[in-house]
Amino acid sequence: MRATLRWAHADLRTHRGEALFLVLATAGIVVSLLLAAALFGYATNPWQRTFSQTHGAHVWIHTDSRTVLDGLSVLDGVEATAGPYDTAATSLSVRGTRANVELRATPSAPAVGRPLLTAGHWLDPTTPDGVVLESRLARALLAGPGDTLSLPQGNGQLTVVGIAETAEARYRPGEQPGIVWALPSAVHHPTGQIIGLRLTNPAETGYAVQRAVTALGASAIGEVSTWQQARAEAQGDNRLLGQVLGLFGCGALMAAGFAVHGAIATRIRGHLRDISVLKAIGFTPSQVIRVFLLQHIAYALIGALAAVTATEALGGRVTGRLGDSVRLWRVLPGHTTTQLAVPAAVVLFIAATTGLAAWRAGRVPSVPGARPVFVNGVRQARASGTRTSKRLPVLMRRAFEVRVPAPLVLGLHATLARPARSLATIARLCLPLLLITVALSAWTTLDRFHRDPERIGVPAALTVHTDNDLDDRDVRALLERDPQVAAAYPGVEVAALVPGQTATIALRGLGTRGSSYPYTLAEGRTARGSDEAVAGQGLLDLLDVRVGDWVRMTVGDQPQILHIVGRSIEPENGGRVISTTLDTLRENDPDLSPTLYQLRLRPGADPSAVAHRLAVAGRGHLDVNAATNPADELSSLRGVVVGLILVLGLIGLVEVLTAIGGMIREGERDLPAWKAIGLSQRHITAVTMTSVSCTAFAAYVAATALGTPLARWLIDAQGRSSGIGAGIAQDPPVLLLVLLGVATVLGAAAVAALPAARAARRRLADTLAAVA
Repeated sequence: MRATLRWAHADLRTHRGEALFLVLATAGIVVSLLLAAALFGYATNPWQRTFSQTHGAHVWIHTDSRTVLDGLSVLDGVEATAGPYDTAATSLSVRGTRANVELRATPSAPAVGRPLLTAGHWLDPTTPDGVVLESRLARALLAGPGDTLSLPQGNGQLTVVGIAETAEARYRPGEQPGIVWALPSAVHHPTGQIIGLRLTNPAETGYAVQRAVTALGASAIGEVSTWQQARAEAQGDNRLLGQVLGLFGCGALMAAGFAVHGAIATRIRGHLRDISVLKAIGFTPSQVIRVFLLQHIAYALIGALAAVTATEALGGRVTGRLGDSVRLWRVLPGHTTTQLAVPAAVVLFIAATTGLAAWRAGRVPSVPGARPVFVNGVRQARASGTRTSKRLPVLMRRAFEVRVPAPLVLGLHATLARPARSLATIARLCLPLLLITVALSAWTTLDRFHRDPERIGVPAALTVHTDNDLDDRDVRALLERDPQVAAAYPGVEVAALVPGQTATIALRGLGTRGSSYPYTLAEGRTARGSDEAVAGQGLLDLLDVRVGDWVRMTVGDQPQILHIVGRSIEPENGGRVISTTLDTLRENDPDLSPTLYQLRLRPGADPSAVAHRLAVAGRGHLDVNAATNPADELSSLRGVVVGLILVLGLIGLVEVLTAIGGMIREGERDLPAWKAIGLSQRHITAVTMTSVSCTAFAAYVAATALGTPLARWLIDAQGRSSGIGAGIAQDPPVLLLVLLGVATVLGAAAVAALPAARAARRRLADTLAAVA
């Protein structure tokens, strides 16, 4: 054991840089995987916990106010119901902030879907105008208990008495109205009803919806929302961040494992004589394996412990979603298990890759046979005394004839002379560079979406909702009067039942045939003719259709048959959206009038300033909201990408150091010949730098060629799974890829300069002793 420790200590002193980088790379990998686990827990567990604590309903059904809903409670598979409750669609404002809401008449605290109070108290008959706000709505209004909210057109005021969490779909400006619980006396003019169904078997949600629609009649259904939709909306970007961290963490773990394997294999080739001496003095093969194995397990353990400590001490102090996820993750069940399992899995993986390479060290004989020696490209005598020669390739000789500098020719030859080892080194270095290329593609895609929202299906900067006091002509005149409004597209959005009546989708009519809405199309063409429409990926997947098919849906008691002629990028409603022109919807309902307007602004216009001017000009009749860009919610992904690139860069640096060490050891046999033909120390240093640079350049070319299409496929696959659809991926700019290549090649050359110069300054006697 003492000899083992002395050997390990000597090896550590010789390779301190590699050891440090291995520790840092391991720490970065463990941090990435721990943060991925925290984000997954943050995405899933809070909603599930809220759903359980509120005894949530699996299905919420909106109907008109005349429908009798009592019969739903006795349907097969329905365990309990919430309501029915009268509802009224309106808006509330406070301190200049306005939001669309659904007033829900709740006479008492419900048993199913009961709100989870986080501030204030529940409704009290002694405060007849008191209301409880859903938490996200309260944050949007900056309202809390005691604040007074104003109804439109001076119809009264409501007092906030409480804030509550709910497992239902939460408030989204311009998309989903916020929930406001109120006493029946505060809901003066109900416009509909809502009922919640808690099922005995949540897996049969679609079947339960179908039975409910059959019992009530399709014409009575306004909208159906399910627990799966609410969960997907609640998980949102946190799950995506977790997937990104998990994917890159696992990729970095593989790259680190290969780097460790290559480092040990290279070290074994350079220490064959030392290993033989160890065996000659009594070391068994298992003891030799144990030397390498314990040494790298110690590096991995140090890195893993440092990562766990840093995550616990600093993770909760990070601002934004990452810090929130770490703080919540600490109190979730399974936190301790995950915190132990992830570092243990990383250490075991590194130990496995180390063991494979160390096993080769155990097989080294105690008296190694003579190995072939290459001197200036000529293979020297073997142990048997035979002699084989291998001249320089024709291309290399021609290069010498045209006076190409000798270091360039010899450096390239040093790389090509051992193709198997060079290819293995290139493959190991290619993996972290490939992942960096994928990370740069993700960064570029986000950046393009921030600068050009039209690419992600948000061509309009503002959405305007109107009340019934203004007709279409007056609204359009008011909107187009603003000098910074380039176009105003009238539209309407209604809920439609899909075939089979198992769910509702969003049916939109935007623009007219004379002024079509500028959809972002990924496939097909825009809707121009009668009954033509474009659909999101989520709807195509839900109905199992594709571009070119006809689909039938039900709006109230009217069937609507549309021909899908294109696939649009749809970030809203999980892509479960089908869009046509307002003229097409009017063919079924001639009295249909616009309820919203999508505004495109002129270049350079400030959306917030335009929204303020329009709200003032509308005198309370317009509700103006900025369009939501999904990329804004993924801004924290930028920091994640930077951190991942740093971790991958450390792994690549470890591989470059390994390649440099191997090339210097192999070059020791050629060093006497190079000095004999007159190469100076600077020339010999340049040979190694050229060889390393050629290897790095080959790895960069392979990584770029493979990483760019892989990144496009991964981003589009994520788009398809989220319902947005494929076609959103953006390749990194050519200049950025060129800079990556220049940094890779010059960085490898710079790292190789110092060890190569030291090797070139070695005395001839030392070199001959090493070769011997």
